[in-house]
Amino acid sequence: MNKSLIPVLCGAGLVLGGCSLAPEYQRPEAPVPSQWPVGAAYGKKSLEAHVATDLNWRDFFSDERLQKIIDQALENNRDLRLATLNVELARGMYGIQRGELYPSVGVQGGGGRQHRSADLIQPGEPRTVDQYHVDLGIAAWELDFFGRIRSMSEQALQEYFATDAVRRGAQVALVAEVARVYLTLAADREKLQLAHSTLEAQQTAYDLVKKRYDVGVTSELDLKRAQVPLDTARGDVAGYIRLVAQDRNALNLLAGAPIPEEWLAPGLSSVAPPKVVAPGLSSEALLGRPDIMAAEHRLIGAYASLGAARASLFPRISLTTAVGSASDELSGLFDSGTGTWSFTPQFAMPIFDARVWAALRVSETKREIILTQYEITIQSAFREVADALAVQGTIDEQVAAQHSLVTAVADTYRLATLRYAKGIDSYLGVLDAQRSHFAAQQGLISLRLAKLASRVRLYAVLGGGA
Repeated sequence: MNKSLIPVLCGAGLVLGGCSLAPEYQRPEAPVPSQWPVGAAYGKKSLEAHVATDLNWRDFFSDERLQKIIDQALENNRDLRLATLNVELARGMYGIQRGELYPSVGVQGGGGRQHRSADLIQPGEPRTVDQYHVDLGIAAWELDFFGRIRSMSEQALQEYFATDAVRRGAQVALVAEVARVYLTLAADREKLQLAHSTLEAQQTAYDLVKKRYDVGVTSELDLKRAQVPLDTARGDVAGYIRLVAQDRNALNLLAGAPIPEEWLAPGLSSVAPPKVVAPGLSSEALLGRPDIMAAEHRLIGAYASLGAARASLFPRISLTTAVGSASDELSGLFDSGTGTWSFTPQFAMPIFDARVWAALRVSETKREIILTQYEITIQSAFREVADALAVQGTIDEQVAAQHSLVTAVADTYRLATLRYAKGIDSYLGVLDAQRSHFAAQQGLISLRLAKLASRVRLYAVLGGGA
């Protein structure tokens, strides 16, 4: 039986040694500048910055509460789970396609008992005969001389790699979105606290004006003016209560389960900020982004598909053979007396098939389309990083200016209140100063949120978090 396996091994050698008609892949030149943009918008490189790709998400996010939420999201998020299942599906499809390289071997067996008439047998022969057989067969095994099957297998492998890169991209996006919503929730909670304190201040101011109105010291106009910021503050409180609830709902959805209260930050001031990151020296760092890697794997797969289409122009040779054995008789294509095999080759040569040539043109066009999509992905990634760098380069100045503005309008509000209390000015000056003060405080919280969110954004667009 060992001798009978020699043709199989030889056939396998022919398959594995076949040529490939796929064009050689060379990574295209990136259609973006090799260096990151510089200028006033991008600031100076921080000496404390870390290269984004050198940090995993747990090192980047130092807030322990946020780390717990991210852990839960990575475990329970359904979108990420779906991306993981797609990877398993692509791996299975690759296994199916690769299996075409090897023969399909099947075993069949059967048996029976035959009773014969005494008139039909020789003296001494048994009347009952047992018959059984076992057949081992190889059906329609294509010898891959021109690499058609191997090219299709390579395309399936690259699709598997691309799908896995998409999964890692989904993880990066999930981590970044969890952090963004967590920070937004903390900022809205802080704005809600500000709205509550403003409401209390406006209630106190209104009560003061009401007393002055009751004794005839101030006019009804001032009383109505004092009611305007009071009602506005009530509306702001209700609005931020709604936003906080919606932020929490969004965070629960991302995490796949309700988040315990103790995992949530009471305000933005209590959040440990993410680390400062830098993009590295060259824009080649973009090539490690999951979406760009996925696009490149699909481009490599397009080269393999083109090879399969080219191979379809050449003959296909399939081999059918079988070996069988039985106790009383042998069946099949193996001669046990001589130890030889019987082969039935099948030969197919396309003389002219318009569909084959059309498929070749389609494969060539698809390769150009996927190449263009790969270049678009790189250009979009470069723009995203440049935009994130511009925010990081200017946000500190904005925050500093807003701090100064908050201090200035707070002094204005204090002085306007004193002037009104002494009867120098009307309540209109107090009202304008109060509105400016509240808006400036809200703006400061929003800019502090933008500063932290810009770090998360830059880390994500550089491919961190996978």
